[in-house]
Amino acid sequence: MDGDDLLLERFVGDFALRENACPPVAAPPTGRKVAVVGSGPAGLTCAVDLAKLGHKVTIFESLHLPGGVLIYGIPEFRLPKSIINSEIRTAVEFLGIELLTDHVIGNTYTLDELLEEYDAVFLGTGAGLPSFMRIPGINLNGVMSANEFLTRVNLMKGYKFPDYDTPVKTGRHVAVIGAGNVAMDSARSAKRLQMLYGPGDGNGSQHSDVHVVYRRSRAEVPAREEEFHHAVEEGVIFDFLTNPVAILGDEKGNVTGMRCIRMELGEPDASGRRSPVPIEGSEFEMVVDTVIFALGTSPNPIVFTGAQGLERSRHGTVVADPETGRTKLAGVWAGGDVVTGAATVISAMGAGKRAAADMHKFLVDPAFDVG
Repeated sequence: MDGDDLLLERFVGDFALRENACPPVAAPPTGRKVAVVGSGPAGLTCAVDLAKLGHKVTIFESLHLPGGVLIYGIPEFRLPKSIINSEIRTAVEFLGIELLTDHVIGNTYTLDELLEEYDAVFLGTGAGLPSFMRIPGINLNGVMSANEFLTRVNLMKGYKFPDYDTPVKTGRHVAVIGAGNVAMDSARSAKRLQMLYGPGDGNGSQHSDVHVVYRRSRAEVPAREEEFHHAVEEGVIFDFLTNPVAILGDEKGNVTGMRCIRMELGEPDASGRRSPVPIEGSEFEMVVDTVIFALGTSPNPIVFTGAQGLERSRHGTVVADPETGRTKLAGVWAGGDVVTGAATVISAMGAGKRAAADMHKFLVDPAFDVG
């Protein structure tokens, strides 16, 4: 496909979204009610499929805007918010999906309470609980998770403070810990914030930089190849075989640096994976004023409050059948990151579709065996 074909495809897609050229159509009402918890890719996909089949769907979203990770986790330059908002408006307008924001399941309602009112429940709450390293200085000002950083940028427009209420730290010397796709998004977003505010930090420095600090080598980078190359092209600096051991701060509690140690890859284990090993005597310090941890996430445990019979794994994820989304609790399905841990948008959408198909069988035939 050449450039002209791509432009034409983009034009047709934009036109269809803008004009609602192919609106979804719902089947006649079945009289069945479904609660979908979470409005991210898994929840939205499941909700739309079930609504098309004639079921009355209500989405419960914990944040003040719908979209989940599509809105708060993926930068605008990779996924324009207008596309997601258009898809959500279409689902609400043409399929009659009810959308309730600021509803935290496990707090506003429990899962057991939803089961009293709805014929079936789908859990698509994602994995929004960040991981941190257990090193000194983790509570200094200027240390945050990638979740917090990207949410402040994408959802809360923190870079427009004071016009918006939630400022985002815009450091001149940023270190992102980790090398997955979220780390690439964080590094590239930080780079854009530095460009937005121009050179200088108010203290005479005209230099700014963004580092990705990763304890393994280039060959082990888990991010998609294109994401890595985009980051390199945009000037992100990669410090491979490097691991933080402490975050340094001043008397006011602000980050001023990071002590790191050089690593080397040890002998392969039984699976062939080589673990990083510290090199004795190789410690050094980096000048940083912002540290962003992008080391993976796990589900928020609050959804398990008042959820008798909902089983979770040792990693905190919901135990569910990967083919159907059925959980150990009758009437409850789950899919996406809340089941798999942090993964891709497309895999979450697939889980939502599979769960919707199985839920439909149950909803139209309550005698359907979900055991």
